[in-house]
Amino acid sequence: MTRHSPDAPDPDRAARGADAPTTLPADTTRGGPETTSPAPAPAARHDSAESAPPSSDSPSAGRTTASGAPRRDRSDGPVRDGEQPSGAEQPEPTGVPATTIDAAGGRPPAVVLRGITRRFPGVVANDGVDLRVEQGEIHALMGENGAGKSTLMSVLYGALRPDAGEIELFGRRVEPAGPAGAIAEGVGMVHQHFMLFPGLSVTENVVYGQEPVRRGLVDRTAARARVVELIDRFRLGLDPDARVRDLPLGVRQRVEILKLLYRDARVLILDEPTAVLTPDEVDRLFTVLRGLAAQGRSVILVTHKLGEVLAVSRTVTVLRDGRVAQVIPTAEATAARLASAMTGRDVELDVVHPPGSPGRTVLEVRELTVARRGGRPLVEGASFSVRAGEIVGIAGVAGNGQSELIEAIVGLRAASSGRVLLLDADVTRLRIAARRRAGLAYLPEDRGAVGSAPGASLAENLAAGHHRGSLRSRGGFLRPAALHAHAKRIVERFGVRAGDTRSPIRALSGGNQQKALLGREITREAPLLIVEQPTRGVDIAAVQAVHAELIACRDAGHAVLLVSAELSEIRGLSDRVLVCYEGRLVAELSRDEATEDRLGLAMAGDS
Repeated sequence: MTRHSPDAPDPDRAARGADAPTTLPADTTRGGPETTSPAPAPAARHDSAESAPPSSDSPSAGRTTASGAPRRDRSDGPVRDGEQPSGAEQPEPTGVPATTIDAAGGRPPAVVLRGITRRFPGVVANDGVDLRVEQGEIHALMGENGAGKSTLMSVLYGALRPDAGEIELFGRRVEPAGPAGAIAEGVGMVHQHFMLFPGLSVTENVVYGQEPVRRGLVDRTAARARVVELIDRFRLGLDPDARVRDLPLGVRQRVEILKLLYRDARVLILDEPTAVLTPDEVDRLFTVLRGLAAQGRSVILVTHKLGEVLAVSRTVTVLRDGRVAQVIPTAEATAARLASAMTGRDVELDVVHPPGSPGRTVLEVRELTVARRGGRPLVEGASFSVRAGEIVGIAGVAGNGQSELIEAIVGLRAASSGRVLLLDADVTRLRIAARRRAGLAYLPEDRGAVGSAPGASLAENLAAGHHRGSLRSRGGFLRPAALHAHAKRIVERFGVRAGDTRSPIRALSGGNQQKALLGREITREAPLLIVEQPTRGVDIAAVQAVHAELIACRDAGHAVLLVSAELSEIRGLSDRVLVCYEGRLVAELSRDEATEDRLGLAMAGDS
């Protein structure tokens, strides 16, 4: 398994459509774009007063863009979500006549997509999709896995060209020539994987590639002044001189937003922006988004989290099977209505599971440490146990050692000290296969690189871990008929959408791959089941099926160790919760003690 260093260049940067930096700041050659983040520092606490827009006397006249062109004046006065800011900026002439204005003849919508269709071989990802986003609006885009959200935003962002349909931005028809063309039209995107240089300052990251120049040299004073002006205007709470590597993930995300504002983006697309944030950081992000909307910026929030959509958006567009299922004013929406719109059927939410009945200890971890060269350990002195008949959840912001802890338990990573006991047997030095034979089943976070052989068939992948039993012939070879019958049983039980079990598993959608691999591990009926992110990429209806299977495993007397970035999943399933922060287990909470507030504080290092 290969992992990227936080300072290593991102090989998938171009594929994600990011506008890559082209010019290094004058006196630095440090680092490359960041793709994975080190453990965050404790999240700062913020007062709710930060949501108020800056006062209208903020200096704005005489500003220039990063390229030196005159910058248009804008109002900094308080404006409610969706209202016209006083003196709000209008799009510059592009030579294309305006085609869309609002009903009152005032300002046009920020985004209008008409009849967007995008096909891939054998799949229509978007089928005549319409989308309208007003200026100063936070607009949520929801849908199940494979509904077409990412494709639609890739079209808007310029990473994909539509096969049919039109794009209008601020009343003018456009055809963005790639992501750079989209940002020139005022559309920018904050990706799940931040594209920052950890060794550079906030200011250097923000102006990178569009540095103000004076007499042929980078004008650092002007760059910093412009960055400070934007930080103050949008109440971003950033230190312009801080090194990115020293910032927690929630703060880095605001640096990404600042990069777009510096480039004059008026439509900001945020893709699953809360996936790696603590609850406090989520609140701070929403404060920033409301402030952006109050000053006339438009935000498109791509997410699957129902509660967050209800908390921050004004309108919700729901996609289903590549088409618009519903457009719902958030004031009229409920979690149940949104879930039904996404799935096309009623979905029971907030299912309460009774507590487990713990029995004997199945897994015991004693003072486990995973060393790192030249720094503090990735995992430091972890000790805990998991008993038969219980689910133990591990919570924490991504990058705080949870993955490394699990890898050391299952045998993917060597422990530098400590012990791992499985049913009282010391398996610390055993290989992965031996640990699995000893009674361990494992669904990894990275299903493609670790959990499956993408080029092998679905049936072959589902045979892993089962191949020593009835699937073999007397001569020791796997029996094709038994192989496919076994795969079909898993497909039917776990609701996997797969046409032919002989097709490569990579031909399945991510959500169906996840369900298939989870089914493979659960049906092994091992004493210990370890699952990482079991519902990542799984549609909302299948989430409940997955949860029901995990509860059934527990109730059948198996021990379950659950790692999830979803606090609702951790709280809803776990009998006990451990919190991982900077490689240490800093809290152990009972089911009743694991409130969102207590978990959030512990995840930020305040336990």
